[in-house]
Amino acid sequence: MNYSKIAAALGGVLMAIGVSMVLPLIWSLYYGEHDWTTFLLCSVGTTFIGAIAYKSNNLEGSLNNKEALAVVSFSWIEASVFGAIPYLLSGTFTSFADALFETMSGFTTTGASVLTDVEVLTHGILFWRSLTHWLGGMGIIVLFVAILSTLGVGGMQMFRAEAPGPVTEKLKPRISETAKILWYTYLALTIAETLLLFVFGMPLFDALCHTFGTLATGGFSTKNASIGFYGNPLIHWVIILFTFLAGANFALHYQAFRGRSLKYFWRNAEFKLYTLIVLFSIALISIDLLSRVALPFETILRQASFQVISLITTTGYATADFNEWSLFSKALLVILMFIGGCSGSTSGAIKVGRILVLVKQSILELKQSLHPRAILSPKIDGKSITKEVLINIQEFFFIYIVIVGISVVIMAFLGLDLVSAFTAVAATLGNVGPGLAKVGPTQNYSFISDVGKYYLSFLMLLGRLELYTVLVLFLPSFWRK
Repeated sequence: MNYSKIAAALGGVLMAIGVSMVLPLIWSLYYGEHDWTTFLLCSVGTTFIGAIAYKSNNLEGSLNNKEALAVVSFSWIEASVFGAIPYLLSGTFTSFADALFETMSGFTTTGASVLTDVEVLTHGILFWRSLTHWLGGMGIIVLFVAILSTLGVGGMQMFRAEAPGPVTEKLKPRISETAKILWYTYLALTIAETLLLFVFGMPLFDALCHTFGTLATGGFSTKNASIGFYGNPLIHWVIILFTFLAGANFALHYQAFRGRSLKYFWRNAEFKLYTLIVLFSIALISIDLLSRVALPFETILRQASFQVISLITTTGYATADFNEWSLFSKALLVILMFIGGCSGSTSGAIKVGRILVLVKQSILELKQSLHPRAILSPKIDGKSITKEVLINIQEFFFIYIVIVGISVVIMAFLGLDLVSAFTAVAATLGNVGPGLAKVGPTQNYSFISDVGKYYLSFLMLLGRLELYTVLVLFLPSFWRK
């Protein structure tokens, strides 16, 4: 393992994080707030440390698989550690556990928070919280690969290690071009949503912050009541639309835009299943709410749509306290938290693509039992699923469930009741944010011990990097020559 290349790559990522801290600095200056000096110090210090690591080491040539996995995992850890420093220096938090939890939640687009009142925060801190979402949404490494086009094979390996989903689509022969396309698509959707939210009455600052939280499927808000603070239904519907789009594969957005046709979406089996799950869930919860509450149909449909799409995409925004809904609706929402959005989206959890493969394989096994001599293989969009991909998905699902079980026991040992423990684990491992009971949409994670916060922060990282990229670091053989 070439540690010099790893250090250089980590230095490059750190420089990108340091430069990004200039943006909240600008907002602090604009609003005349004192913490602009905090962001200036953090930006200069982080960029300087990153530059030293980058310049004093050599990144030339390709990275092997071990090196790429190490770079990805440690990049997210260093981003969260250095990203926590502005919270500490500004006095937002006095505990490193709280600062790290908030930053890890931001970069992994989880949206879980230990803050009890976000409206007392300065604009610089609020913007930094939301910016960590936006940077982590498409991926820190994807951004790095887009900026530095000299990574060769290592770039592709890092790209695959970070990108969500069982299959990473390569849109161009050069992986740096693919990364750029994904980021350009991400930026175009960001501009579009920000403009729409601004036109419908949301202040520009809030529009930017909530757009970051929407497209990154993160969930950090500038208001204690989240999106429920805004009474304009059009704002809710805009966020519903863009959250739904953020839960789809970003490669489909690019292909649809390039071909100027929506047919690319409907040709994709994963997107069709994703849409079907969303519509079916909205219908069920709407019917349930209609039978229980006396609200206009549009309000019920909007609340059901918002919460369903927010949770299946692991965004975590809320317009209603679904912790007060019926057991049926809450159970359905918890299931959606495990499903997640599409592969290649910014959402977390298991992913619809994996669910689709498992469903097709299960049906195939049933057919095989009826026709033992038949040669059958699962196909999606006309392409056969390889045995390697199938085994990978089955192992992922097994490990995911095992981690959930072990983690629930750990959180229960740390003092959480069963519902809070289970949904806290599901919400952090799936990068969702809010759970039920003590970690519900109107609550937060501040009551959890420091040990619990560190462990949940680890689950956020594990979920964002899709288990294997992080777990492989714990194998002794990984560090042997």
